[in-house]
Amino acid sequence: MELTVEPYLEQNKRWPQTGRHILAQYDVDKVVVYQAYRPDIGQFAASHGYFGGDFQLGRMSWIKPNFLWMMFRCGWATKEKQECVIAVTITREGFDTILEQGVHSIFLPHIYGTEEIWKTKVAQSPVRLQWDPDHHPAGNKLDRRAIQLGLRGEILRKYSREWIVRIEDISDFVREQHQRVIAQRYDELLTPREQVYPVQNRAVAEQLELSAENLV
Repeated sequence: MELTVEPYLEQNKRWPQTGRHILAQYDVDKVVVYQAYRPDIGQFAASHGYFGGDFQLGRMSWIKPNFLWMMFRCGWATKEKQECVIAVTITREGFDTILEQGVHSIFLPHIYGTEEIWKTKVAQSPVRLQWDPDHHPAGNKLDRRAIQLGLRGEILRKYSREWIVRIEDISDFVREQHQRVIAQRYDELLTPREQVYPVQNRAVAEQLELSAENLV
C-alpha cells in the first residue's frame, strides 16, 4: 500500500480537537482524498488509474480528504454500495482549484450576503462544500469539523481523468483496521498520516470558513 500510515493515538495527540480544519495526507505536489463505491466502480478505478465503467460523470461525486470521516460515512466499508474504499491521490494544484470553487451547501449570510446571491453561486459552481462533525474511529461525534466536497461538471471530469496521480483500493486495509476498532484496540489502530492542510490563499481560506489559526 502506497499510503503512509501512523498509529492513530499518536496522530490524535497532534490534531486540533475543535474548529474547522482540512486534515489530509499531502506533500508539496499531491493530496490524497477518499471515496467509497460498490466494488465494480472502485476496482475499475484502482486497476485503470481513472474513473470509468459505470462511473457517472452526470452525477455529483463527493470526496473526503479526512480518512476517519470517510470511515464513518461508509461504515468501514460495510455499507451497501460502499464496500470498496479507494485512496485517490491527485495533484495539489487540482485540489486547490476544487477548494477555490467551493460554495457552501447551506446559506450563510455573513459569506454570501443575500440568499439570492448564494442560490446563484450554488447553481453556477461545480463544487459544493460541507462542514460536518468529524468522528472518533468508533463513530462518536467530535467537536472538530471535517470537510467534504461535492464535484460535478467540468471539475468532476478533470478530477476523474486529468488530476489523478494514483488510485489505490485500500479496502483490505480498512477492514483490517476495523477489526481493531471493534475490539477497541486503539493502541494498535493505524490510520493514514494526516496533517492540517494549509490553504495559502487567505481569501479562499476565509471563504471556506477555516478556523482562524489556519489563516496564513
